[in-house]
Amino acid sequence: MITLLIADDHPLYRDALRGALSLSLPALTLKEAGDLPTTVDILNNEDIDLLLLDLHMPGSNDLFGLLHIRKLFPDLPVAVVSGTEDTTLISKIISVGALGFIPKTASAQDIANAVEAILDGDVWLPDNLSDNVDEVDEAFSELADKVASLTPSQYKVLCYMRDGLLNKQIGFNLDIAEATVKAHVTAIFKKLGINNRTQAVLIASQLELEPPTH
Repeated sequence: MITLLIADDHPLYRDALRGALSLSLPALTLKEAGDLPTTVDILNNEDIDLLLLDLHMPGSNDLFGLLHIRKLFPDLPVAVVSGTEDTTLISKIISVGALGFIPKTASAQDIANAVEAILDGDVWLPDNLSDNVDEVDEAFSELADKVASLTPSQYKVLCYMRDGLLNKQIGFNLDIAEATVKAHVTAIFKKLGINNRTQAVLIASQLELEPPTH
């Protein structure tokens, strides 16, 4: 019996995925999560064979969720499910260890084909996108690895720094003390191997990180 975890914050899309997979692959056991903390909790406590991960669910915010999960569970097969079909972003997704990219416009049969291919150890991409996905350079992979070492709270602070907020403003937005923000900033600089906010902004921009949702 194969167990899949669908991590997506839209119940209707989770239902659609469940329906598509149940018809084509009736032997599957399906679990669901609606945010990154719940996803990590399930992965810590259950034996999951494949994670279908939405890039934009709460706590994930573009590439961070994928990087975070790949760091915590390096042997777990992950396929990204997204409404974004930007080939540059898909190249980055594959370069940091995802085994597939499934557009939210994919047919039920394509979704089933993707799941079967990935469970067999193959990388799966839609036919219309596979020829346009390029390898990314080693520098990006190193950056991604450093960002993966951040905690979710540090990641949120990094996003706010990228948006130009001061420590006091970040503290207000996250409802934490300014001293806590400063501690996060110090930890971020150390983990990313940098020493100023300008460098932090450059890294966040290169990874196409998005501001956290509330």
